[in-house]
Amino acid sequence: MSVLDNWQQWKDFLGDRLEQGEDQGMNQTTVNEIAYQIGDYLAKSVEPKNDQEKILADLWSVANEQEQHAIANVMVKLVQK
Repeated sequence: MSVLDNWQQWKDFLGDRLEQGEDQGMNQTTVNEIAYQIGDYLAKSVEPKNDQEKILADLWSVANEQEQHAIANVMVKLVQK
């Protein structure tokens, strides 16, 4: 099973990666930019696997770049431990 198949597993995976980045000294600006890049990649290249990912993909598709950055920043906040 992929981490993309289950919303909670996906959030846990992102939270773990966020914690690793912070432990290695990444600042919040860098974390947010990486989150934006990941969101953009997922929106363009990965088929949503569950309802939550479908909603995020729909929101991403209608958002402008500034709004996409906001979505990415909110995802970071969602998974912060």
